[in-house]
Amino acid sequence: MPPSARLFTRLNLFLTWVLAAVLGLTGLYFLIGGGWLLSLGGSSYFILESIILFLSSAYLIKRSDKAFWLFLFFYVTSVIWAIWDAGFDFWPLISRLMMPSVLLLVFFIVLPYLRQARGKKEARKLSWAGAWLTALGLLVTVWGMFVPHPPVAGPLTGFPLSQAKDGQGDWSSYGRDEGGSRYVPFSEINLKNVSKLHKAWVFRTGDIAISPDGNGAEDQQTPLQIGDKIFLCTPHNNVIAVDVDTGKSIWKAAINSKSKIWQRCRGLAYYDVATAPKESGNTDGTSLSSAPKSDVQPSQTQCQRRLFVNTTDARLIALDADNGSLCEDFGDKGTVDLLQGLGAAPDPQYQVTSPPIAAGKTVVVGGRVADNVSTDMPGGVIRGYDVMTGKLAWAFDARNPDPNHKLAPGETYRRSSANSWAPMSYDSSMNVVFIPMGSSSVDLWGVPRTAEDHKYATSILALDANTGKERWVYQTVHNDLWDFDIPMQPSLIDVPTAEGKKAAVVFGTKAGQIFVLDRHTGKPLTDVKELPVPSADIPGEQYSKTQPFSVGMPQIGAGPLTESDMWGATPFDQLACRISFKSMRYSGLFTPPGTDTSLSFPGSLGGMNWGGISADPEHNYIFVNDMRLGLWVRMVKNSGPVAAENEGGESVNAGMGAVPLKGTPYSVVKNRFMSPLQIPCQKPPFGTLSAIDMKSHKIVWQVPVGTVQDTGPFGIKMHAKMPVGMPTLGGTLTTKGGLVFIAGTQDYYLRAFDSATGKEVWKARLPVGSQGGPMSYISPKTHKQYILISAGGARQSPDRGDYVIAYRLDDK
Repeated sequence: MPPSARLFTRLNLFLTWVLAAVLGLTGLYFLIGGGWLLSLGGSSYFILESIILFLSSAYLIKRSDKAFWLFLFFYVTSVIWAIWDAGFDFWPLISRLMMPSVLLLVFFIVLPYLRQARGKKEARKLSWAGAWLTALGLLVTVWGMFVPHPPVAGPLTGFPLSQAKDGQGDWSSYGRDEGGSRYVPFSEINLKNVSKLHKAWVFRTGDIAISPDGNGAEDQQTPLQIGDKIFLCTPHNNVIAVDVDTGKSIWKAAINSKSKIWQRCRGLAYYDVATAPKESGNTDGTSLSSAPKSDVQPSQTQCQRRLFVNTTDARLIALDADNGSLCEDFGDKGTVDLLQGLGAAPDPQYQVTSPPIAAGKTVVVGGRVADNVSTDMPGGVIRGYDVMTGKLAWAFDARNPDPNHKLAPGETYRRSSANSWAPMSYDSSMNVVFIPMGSSSVDLWGVPRTAEDHKYATSILALDANTGKERWVYQTVHNDLWDFDIPMQPSLIDVPTAEGKKAAVVFGTKAGQIFVLDRHTGKPLTDVKELPVPSADIPGEQYSKTQPFSVGMPQIGAGPLTESDMWGATPFDQLACRISFKSMRYSGLFTPPGTDTSLSFPGSLGGMNWGGISADPEHNYIFVNDMRLGLWVRMVKNSGPVAAENEGGESVNAGMGAVPLKGTPYSVVKNRFMSPLQIPCQKPPFGTLSAIDMKSHKIVWQVPVGTVQDTGPFGIKMHAKMPVGMPTLGGTLTTKGGLVFIAGTQDYYLRAFDSATGKEVWKARLPVGSQGGPMSYISPKTHKQYILISAGGARQSPDRGDYVIAYRLDDK
């Protein structure tokens, strides 16, 4: 036998033994795992196919070509099962068929050797044809991994560019306007020229959000722009003014707030004495003139234009927007202590991470109360302060039957009441503040909750900006046991109805639901149904028999999940996810926690979050981004009330073992619903960007947003631009130029999408990831339009920075 033939034989023998070992081990895994899955009531596919794999492996050891025909039977039945189980959805098919296809390729390569060993014709042409065909299919599949696969494909053609004259105005509030539309009426940067958008300037704040300095320190800001200045806030609440055209520093106010956890700043509030409304009508027929007047007249104040910043160490600070100095006529030399009236509130039980809102003559402040720490926590009181003096105008205490009760000396606000940690909105024509509410403490155990909790927790609350009196309240979750807070600024937009356009409050939830409420009454403008939901086994729990489902609007990434939705990069981790899924109690969106292991999907991390929505008023579209991260939860019964107390950070959601819930008979064990490779167990996408038509209430397009380029299993970067769609934190920006911008993905990009079709039309590489909201403005000096983003690092990435980057078109 010539040397080349001997080498060919040895290589084929080696491949045969390797293939036999792979098939045998796979068969063993399928047998054990498949039997376990079948015992849980799951699919029989794995245990049935394990038998064929064992037989194929045995015949390979005997060097019989029967192994090939057995495997071919396995492959064909796997294809049939995969299509029956997952349809023609790309990523689910990949996880089911990619590895079998690779094994089929190897089989075609060794088939001539197997036939030769049995004294048969080698059939090389047929074998190599099968090998090349399989290889071609694999190459096409790999190519498909780098192509977006939209869950909802958009139209092929877009809107014509608007011919209407561009609007005006600064980005003077967190969501650009007080109503949080995140829409700019500018079209210099548009679909036709966005490809020429380039970096104009970069500013470094000098404040890098390093996790050891805060257990969750993150840059989450959306800057403000007023006139020729950009106003930035950093994770330690330092405030910086830079020039709109050059990014050069103008002034810096060093606040240097400190907290044990959650060191972050989402934004600022701005108030201008000269442009503030002198009179504003209220829905009850009164006006601002009937409200108590400030003791300080505008002409007497030093700060004609002032910035307000909340701090994570519970201060409200007023700064002169012209030079960054403290407004010493506000509060105590520029500062109000937000711990006043709270009682015991050690760091980090009470923090303020979202911006205040300047609502007429009142600056309104909420606050974050740490989740799942204790039944005795600071109250989530919402307070309004005079914008000029800093004097307390009103306090809405959500556990007090008289929510505007004035505290007596030594009295505190009610403990553990529902709080509002997300940004608020304001309608100046109504003089009403719209407040997104969270749940009362502790989040997962509602036995001692009060009637007030059942009214105000996890709701949208409308308050008179002058008096703090309730106008209306609308609850989205009854007795919230999931931490399904309203996580975002409600957007005040006009929506089309059968009776014409109506003033509405539009917002998304962590539960993946979108609600549309009448701004004046709080009544739903789209269909909401109270549907029955299950209970669990916690004694004394006040389970609600029904929950509101916003069926008139699309649900975004909320399931319900089935076993067929389980996913994995390989059949091995897919099987592990199927076993995990079938081992847990899961009954849909409102599966309550109990002493067994239950699945919450989307969990408290998932659904829509604080980035909010953006709107296109010309085409009646809204744009929402989401993340799809499930959590499994188990309540662990203790012998008596828990005395220990956890720190209130994010460790409760990160597999840190039993976390005590002080004052309750339980500890809680929670973790992300992940595969053994630390990939979400449900099928991609794990994060999307969606356009919703507010006329039809349908999703127009939905695209995966983000790739695995800068992340991967066990934190190892894959460096592959596969657009599976990654969890998003941070919101969107919509422009009159037909564009939607987003940067809050796990990879390091700012992207622009065609607002009509969902097609990605531009992207820019960032030095690190971003969790900030993009914003846009027109320079009053050069009249150029800019797109600006803050990039401090993505949630799951170790890479951190302090970049603020502006983009524009060339002067030509």
